Amino acid sequence: MANLFRNVIHDSAEYIAQHQLPSGAIPWQKGDVTDPWDHVECAIALDLSRRHEEARKAYEWLRRMQNPDGSWYSNYVNDQPTELARDTNYSSYIAVGMWCRYLATEDADFLEYMWPTIERGLDFAVSLQQPTGEIYWSLDPQNRPWDRALSASCSCICLSLTSGIKIARALGKSRPDWEKARDKLAHALRYHPERFDDPGYRQCDYAMAWFYPVLSGVITGPAARHRILRRWNDFIIENWGCKCIVEAPFWVTAGETCELIVALARLGEWGRARQLLQWILRLQDKPGSFWSGMKIPEETVWPEEKKFTWVSAGMAIAATTQLTNGDQLVRDFWERFNER
Repeated sequence: MANLFRNVIHDSAEYIAQHQLPSGAIPWQKGDVTDPWDHVECAIALDLSRRHEEARKAYEWLRRMQNPDGSWYSNYVNDQPTELARDTNYSSYIAVGMWCRYLATEDADFLEYMWPTIERGLDFAVSLQQPTGEIYWSLDPQNRPWDRALSASCSCICLSLTSGIKIARALGKSRPDWEKARDKLAHALRYHPERFDDPGYRQCDYAMAWFYPVLSGVITGPAARHRILRRWNDFIIENWGCKCIVEAPFWVTAGETCELIVALARLGEWGRARQLLQWILRLQDKPGSFWSGMKIPEETVWPEEKKFTWVSAGMAIAATTQLTNGDQLVRDFWERFNER
């Protein structure tokens, strides 16, 4: 089984590398958009598979494309912005990627080189934090805030801030304002869920809102386990994986399932994590490429002909969580990554 997971990691990274543009950008698929969050996710997978040169090119691309305010645009095609909203989660996620790279490579020089980029990205996200702790999702092209906060997005920003704090410490720097912002945001997520996911605006019950507070380390221990198990039957389809949303039609997605696997590994729920990974590997098309979702009960691929690089990245990252018993480097990586 371990060899199967190693093959998934290797083949997925190969698929991602084949789609990387000369500029370093990693689009969803050939001729498609590059978005900064999924681009970082692909870079993480590249580093975990020891393809460090391709990952370095991906971070160099981000450094070049960053806006003066620390943000990135939501989408690019051939390095030209096509969606001009500036997302706080997208702009802060580089900290997670760069912390993963440092854990995988111990390359302090490149971390120092990227520090100004990381710093500006996190500062942009914190600039949209509200007095009550939540962080608004984005600014539109007219510089107006989208005045709502999403629990999944804000949970990920918490993880990004934690990663940024760790990077600062590794470089001998201090950003107590990030610690304050993270703690304020985490408190809001734990104790004031009414500040997120406005039900009058979002009509669907999303899986990411269910497990992202656990994945990001906002909710831990018995409370995290209770949160996951309480709604397990709402989101999990036996023999397939995790639904994107609770509401019909039932759509099992590789992306959400892989992220849930990482959350379960963080909890020590190894049996559930491995079972989900074995189920979702059925969405493999060719080595390294995966269909993004499956309609149930029809068992038809949807969306058709969509094999995204970021799905391959999620598969690779999820697969590494299953090697912690036999691979010292992987075990050390995840232990350090999950530290507060």
